[in-house]
Amino acid sequence: MNEEHFLEFDEYLQGEMNAGDKLAFEQRLKEEPELKMAFETYRELHQHLENKFGHADERKAFKENLKKISKEHYKKHKSKVIKFKPWYYAAAASVAVLFGLLFFNYNQDPVFEDYNHPEQAFFTERGTADANLKQAETAYNGKKYSEAIPLFETILKTDKSAEIQYFYGVSLLEVNRFAEAEKVFTALKSGNSIYKNKAIWSLALSKLKQKDYKSCKELLLTIPEDYEGNDQVDALLDELD
Repeated sequence: MNEEHFLEFDEYLQGEMNAGDKLAFEQRLKEEPELKMAFETYRELHQHLENKFGHADERKAFKENLKKISKEHYKKHKSKVIKFKPWYYAAAASVAVLFGLLFFNYNQDPVFEDYNHPEQAFFTERGTADANLKQAETAYNGKKYSEAIPLFETILKTDKSAEIQYFYGVSLLEVNRFAEAEKVFTALKSGNSIYKNKAIWSLALSKLKQKDYKSCKELLLTIPEDYEGNDQVDALLDELD
């Protein structure tokens, strides 16, 4: 394997191949099991790449860095014909380590996706038979937040419980409607419901997602030690220090 393979995989995943090259590449994946395995390994790493380097300028810088490192690492092993053999597994592991090191050195700021674990909603199990609530629960738990939001808004016209407000706020945060989400969480933060500390955590996550690390840390420090998710709070604080 050499750097051309990584760049070829990346071009395919980014939709940068022309139609002919794309068809040829897909045909190779069907005919070459080892290549497909290498591609699947890279695709998993690619998801982490998207999370770490979401902006175009950061991706470009990373790819240039990858080219340089790969050329140095593989310059003694270049070949026009690449045959995947059992040693590929060791190579794949090395690639994973290489990517991990690049991620660690390139950007040490904490990432929203590493701490964002929305809890499931179980409205109907608490005796509510409302059709909108059932639909909202299904959409929310299916991570179809754009569908859940208008359903929650309808429900809130008659049911302004902290529970509904909280899951509504989480849905807004998931689709990057930050101002609206933070308004909901701030209201819950000022109350005394069981969602008070969850709302503060969600406010911190909102700031983290927007890369406002200072505000994120300030909010985390207001969460009491007996909060059920305090291990996550401590871990994020450690990363922010």
